[in-house]
Amino acid sequence: MGICSRREADRLIEEGKVLVDGRKAAVGQKVSPGQRVICNGKVVQGGRDSMPEPVLLVVNKPKGIVCTTSNKDRAENIVEYLKYPERIYPVGRLDKDSEGLLLMTNQGGLVNKIMRSGNAHEKEYIVRINKAVTPEFLRRMSEGVELKELGEVTRPCKTEKVDEKTFSIVLTQGLNRQIRRMCEACGCEVQSLKRVRIMNIRLGSLRTGAYRKINGAEYNELLKLLRDSSSLPAKDRDKQMPGAGITRDHKTVKAGSDSEASRRVKTVKPGVDSEASRRVKTTKPGSDCEAPRRVKTAKPGADCQAPAMIKNGPEHESRSATKPQHSGQKRGAAL
Repeated sequence: MGICSRREADRLIEEGKVLVDGRKAAVGQKVSPGQRVICNGKVVQGGRDSMPEPVLLVVNKPKGIVCTTSNKDRAENIVEYLKYPERIYPVGRLDKDSEGLLLMTNQGGLVNKIMRSGNAHEKEYIVRINKAVTPEFLRRMSEGVELKELGEVTRPCKTEKVDEKTFSIVLTQGLNRQIRRMCEACGCEVQSLKRVRIMNIRLGSLRTGAYRKINGAEYNELLKLLRDSSSLPAKDRDKQMPGAGITRDHKTVKAGSDSEASRRVKTVKPGVDSEASRRVKTTKPGSDCEAPRRVKTAKPGADCQAPAMIKNGPEHESRSATKPQHSGQKRGAAL
C-alpha cells in the first residue's frame, strides 16, 4: 500500500501495530477488498472504494538515487524522483551507486513473492570490474563465495564473460551489497553495476530515469512464475512445511540440529550408540524384552524379564533392581 518497505512492514506486523478489521495482522496474511487496515494508528485501507488500481512499473534507476525513504543517505529517494501520481514503493533495493532495473508497485503480496530469498527467483546483473575477467574468477564467483563479514557463503550462481573486464551474473538471493562483496573477496573492485532482469522482466532499451508499466502477456507470465511462490519469510514458511522441522514453543528446529528438541525426537541410525539411541532402541526380533538400554536385551529365544523398576504385570510390584534369572542360558549383550 506504499506505507513502508517490505522489511519494515514485517517488523510492524510482528510488533502488533497492523490491524485488519480490528484484529492483529499476521505476516503473509492476505487482505481482501473491503477490509479495513490500520497501520500505526492510521487507516491505510478503508473499504472497497478506497482500493487503488494495481500498479507495477519497470524503472531504470539512475546512480545516486536511493531506494529507502529514510534520510540516512541524504540523497533523493526513488519515490521522490519519480513523482508518480499514485502511492508506490520499490520491490527490493538497488544500491545508491548501482543502476538499472527496479520494480515499483502498490501490491504488497507481489513484492513478497518476488523478493523472498527462499523463492529463489533470478535477478541478472552486468558488472564491470577493475581487473581482467578470467576463467578462474568466473569459477570462484559461480561456485559460491564466503562473505566473512556476513557469516554467509553465497549460493551457486551463473556467470558469463561479456568482455575483458565485464561479466554477467545471475543471482537467486539478495544479500546486502552481495556482488560488490563477492568481487572484493575475489580480489577485485566493482566499477559499475547494472541490473538488467528480474525473472521474466527485462530492462531492454528503457532510458535512464524513465519507467514503463508492466501489463499484458509480460504481466501474465510474471504471475504464472509466481504461482507457487510463498509470500512468507523462511522461518514462517518452514513451520507450515511438513517434515521441514520440529515446531516447539513456536521455534522451528531443522533436521540434524543438535538442540534439545531435536535430540528428543531424532531418528537414530542402526549402530549409533548415542544417549538418545539408548533411550529408544528396541530389542532384536523375537525377544520378549522391550525395555530400553537400562534393561539389557536377551538374544532371540531367551526367556528374560524386565527389571522390577519397569512394571510388566502384577508379579513386578517391587521396585528393587532384582536381576532376572535365566535357566541355563546366557544373558543377551547390552545394546
